[in-house]
Amino acid sequence: MAPASFLFCSDPLRPGRPDPGFAQEAEAARRAGARVVTVDHDALLGGDAKAAVGRVPRDSGTYLYRGWMIPAARYEALEQALAARGCSLRTTATAYRTAHELPGWYGVFGGLTPRSVWCALPVSGGPPDAASLSRLAEPLGPGPGIVKDFVKSRKHEWHEACFVPELSDAEGLARVVGRFVELQGDFLAGGVVLRAYEPFIAGGEARVWWVDGEPVRVTAHPDTPGRVPAPGLDAVGAAVRRLGRGWVTTDLALREDGVWRVVEVGDGQVSGLPAGDDGEALFAALLAL
Repeated sequence: MAPASFLFCSDPLRPGRPDPGFAQEAEAARRAGARVVTVDHDALLGGDAKAAVGRVPRDSGTYLYRGWMIPAARYEALEQALAARGCSLRTTATAYRTAHELPGWYGVFGGLTPRSVWCALPVSGGPPDAASLSRLAEPLGPGPGIVKDFVKSRKHEWHEACFVPELSDAEGLARVVGRFVELQGDFLAGGVVLRAYEPFIAGGEARVWWVDGEPVRVTAHPDTPGRVPAPGLDAVGAAVRRLGRGWVTTDLALREDGVWRVVEVGDGQVSGLPAGDDGEALFAALLAL
């Protein structure tokens, strides 16, 4: 992979400039030799993909996106809007969904990540009823669990909308799932995921950045920017190569029994760097491959 062009989210107040949240990264990309073009993230999420790509020059080639998270359906609209301008995304909409949403990557990482089950859920719909959730949770067996959607959890509301002390407690499970769905609201991605809880050692997660199956960087997780663990990567790398996607991330945490586990997989285009990291080393690695 040798990307030469990036699409960065634009500044809502100055559309020709990158969003302040990614301005340092955009400058680092330029220093690494990349071309930087802006797209309107707000317009894209609002359903106007044509307007979102209005600043992208026609027939200007292939791009990687770098910016705020995009729901998979909106990413597909971005791909189509770019195609109408004679351009393309290096990470296709199918590849994006596969790495971005748990049902897409879970099977490839079997044995390396906590056991999980899920069900699709319309954004406008309410949570599944208690009986449906109990049936969904059955393959996980008794014990504690975690609630999330296809992309994110609400771990900062741990006891309210994330952690389930006992998955076989139908009432307790329904209460946590219901609160999670309520808080996610229109931002609910895909559906509800239940994961078996695994106890991890305090000390932070490592975020590994992969390009074409090779680990180009290991950084701290954005939630623990001062801690950079050093996990073994052989088994994870084999799974990443089986996934067959260009630019992805894996978040790894050390379980209490000393085994490194994959907590999340993500598309590298929307994965965050820790505070203070402007991405220079990452963009240099991307353009070198």
